[in-house]
Amino acid sequence: MKRIIQKKVCLLGDFAVGKTSLTRKFVEGRFDDRYLSTIGIKISRKRLEMDTYTLNLLIWDLVGGANFSKSSAKHLHGAIAALIVCDLTRPETLDGYKFYAEQMRAVNPNAALIFAGNKSDLVDERLISDEKLQIISKQLNGSYLDTSAKTGFQVETAFHWMAEQIEI
Repeated sequence: MKRIIQKKVCLLGDFAVGKTSLTRKFVEGRFDDRYLSTIGIKISRKRLEMDTYTLNLLIWDLVGGANFSKSSAKHLHGAIAALIVCDLTRPETLDGYKFYAEQMRAVNPNAALIFAGNKSDLVDERLISDEKLQIISKQLNGSYLDTSAKTGFQVETAFHWMAEQIEI
C-alpha cells in the first residue's frame, strides 16, 4: 500500500489571470467563463497517484493584485510550491511573476515555482512572447509553460510539474 502525503501549494497571480479557472479545470474538470473574483482564499483538494506514494494536494487559490497584502502573505506559510500565473493578453500581469515569487521565497526559500502563461487559447490577443516568459522564469529559478483553463491545454501538466518538484 502506498503511503499518503499531504502538501499545501498556492496559486498566485494578479486578479483575472485565471487562477480559479485553472484550479477548477484541474480539480473538477470543468470551465466556467463567468468571472467571479476570489475573495480571500479558496481551498481545493486533488489526489495524485505518484510512482511510490499518493499525494493529496491542498490547493490554496489566493486573492491577487492590489488585494494581496501582508495578511495574504501569511497564507503562504506551510506551502511547499506555487503556481504563479499571468494572463498572456495582459502584459502588466507579468510584473506579478517577480512579486509573487519573492513573496513565496520569503516564506519558503526552497519552494518549487511553476510559472504559467494562461489564456493561450486567445492566440490573436496574445501580447507576451514565450521567449520573454522563458527568460523571466529562468531568472526567478522556476519552470514555465503556457496553459488554457478554457481548453484544458497543459493544465494537468502544470500541476503535475509542481507535484514532481515537491520534496517528500
